[in-house]
Amino acid sequence: VLRSSLRPGCELMAVVKADGYGHGAVTVAEAALEGGASSFGVATLAEGIELRQAGIEAPILVLGNLQQPEEFRCCLHWQLSPTISSLRQGLIGSNVAVAGGKPLLAHLKLDTGMARLGVDWEQGPKLLEELQQLDGLKIAGVYSHLADADNPDGVLNAIQHQRFEAVLRRFHELELQPGLRHLANSAGTLSNPEFHYDMVRVGLALYGHTPATHLRQLPLQPAMSVHARVTLLRNVPAGAGVSYGHQFHTTRPSRLAVLGIGYADEIGR
Repeated sequence: VLRSSLRPGCELMAVVKADGYGHGAVTVAEAALEGGASSFGVATLAEGIELRQAGIEAPILVLGNLQQPEEFRCCLHWQLSPTISSLRQGLIGSNVAVAGGKPLLAHLKLDTGMARLGVDWEQGPKLLEELQQLDGLKIAGVYSHLADADNPDGVLNAIQHQRFEAVLRRFHELELQPGLRHLANSAGTLSNPEFHYDMVRVGLALYGHTPATHLRQLPLQPAMSVHARVTLLRNVPAGAGVSYGHQFHTTRPSRLAVLGIGYADEIGR
């Protein structure tokens, strides 16, 4: 369903971090490949390694920040792509790649307004130019992340989009090859085809959930539901306080059903 909504030529990265949002990362990855995903996004090295050990061969981008040489060596060994936000990271990646005798594919991240990972967008062209001069390091993609994509007013979306476009134009002027260009998360993917570029990174929507009520144009169906058994039925009189804190009181003689699930299972009191 998601693939059918993308602009022609746009690829879909399935984000399977946090054990596939609790659905099982390998299970989700295998289903996503069948559904047309071309690559995967994970938060940590361990998540990427789990997919590789399960036989997943598609490209995997580590969305979290890596700093230590051993982390980059791990990326090289398992063929994972690190996210680069600084020249220091690029130099470490280059040294690891040269020592390992094979290229390290990485993605450069631009901060266009999220104020999280990424180099300041205005410094992006300079950093890409420096990174592309490093031996062993290959920039396979350039991306940014939308901070307010599920907001219907779209003001911050427009600002970030303009900044991303400005950087891409500068890349073109400098004859720099950014590789895959990607900006959209789930909300960005659903809200505006102009955000699709070469690839979209879909997380929440991959599991059948719409990020906001105004983005319900696709027939997404939740991939998981939670069920609990009724373990006891009981009758109580009017005025009975129920459960912790007695936040509910019966106003009439009532029949209560006790369910075998609670706040330890993330069901709020």
